[in-house]
Amino acid sequence: MVFCTRAAQIALLTPSSPGYLTKQESITVLGVDDLLIRSLLDKNQFHDPLDEALNLGISSAAWPLFGLLWPSGMHLAERMARRPVTEERILEIGCGLGLASLVAHRRGAQVTASDCHPLAHSFLDENTRINGLMPMPYCHGLWGTAALREDGLPVLTQAHDSPLTGVFDLIVGSDILYERDDAGTLAQFIGEHAAPHSEIWVIDPNRGNRAAFHKHMALLGFVMHEQVLDHAEHDGIGAYKGRMLTYTRQGNGSRIKSGMTSKTFRNDPSRLSPRT
Repeated sequence: MVFCTRAAQIALLTPSSPGYLTKQESITVLGVDDLLIRSLLDKNQFHDPLDEALNLGISSAAWPLFGLLWPSGMHLAERMARRPVTEERILEIGCGLGLASLVAHRRGAQVTASDCHPLAHSFLDENTRINGLMPMPYCHGLWGTAALREDGLPVLTQAHDSPLTGVFDLIVGSDILYERDDAGTLAQFIGEHAAPHSEIWVIDPNRGNRAAFHKHMALLGFVMHEQVLDHAEHDGIGAYKGRMLTYTRQGNGSRIKSGMTSKTFRNDPSRLSPRT
């Protein structure tokens, strides 16, 4: 299996930077042309003078996470590069910089990106522009405890972007199982936007919250199989431990009587298809 690699970094430290520093990288993903990605310079960046992020439940520590490239997001982009382009509707949730969405968009897929960070849309627009792509659909997508401020008070800021509506045939996300979710708000959010016959991809770097998510997805009629993605460091690519979770549903999404079934595969390229 070939994963994403990074080329030379260029730090953009311009006087006009709006309170944070950015860099630009050339990202190689097998199956598509290299992508230029503008991201935050590092995880120490923070700029929320009007408390827009805070009022959406995004703390100062979590603020820069949307604007960085993460290994799980690169795994998702590599999978998206191998997905056959059809008429299916694709949604990326918790997209951050939206690398997987950019890959799909460049290949001609019908993809919508979504996130709850106030700057996610502007970074996505900039990355489509510098790659010579047409603007990509983007919607505000919010679930779970992110709907509360970190001090427990209700959200006060209204999102600038249109709320997510409609249903999709393929919903994807990387590292979205980052918090305990006993109430199943993420699965509920996915269920609201998944077509009756749909497929869900989640790249999870072993956050420890898979079991509860599996159960909530089963209640929505999804059958799951997981693939182990562990690999050692090689060719300049860092070591990784995680799973590719694929959920499929056929029908109206009603609860399956026999419960969820699952299969686990090692990371064996001979067992992969473009739809895993």
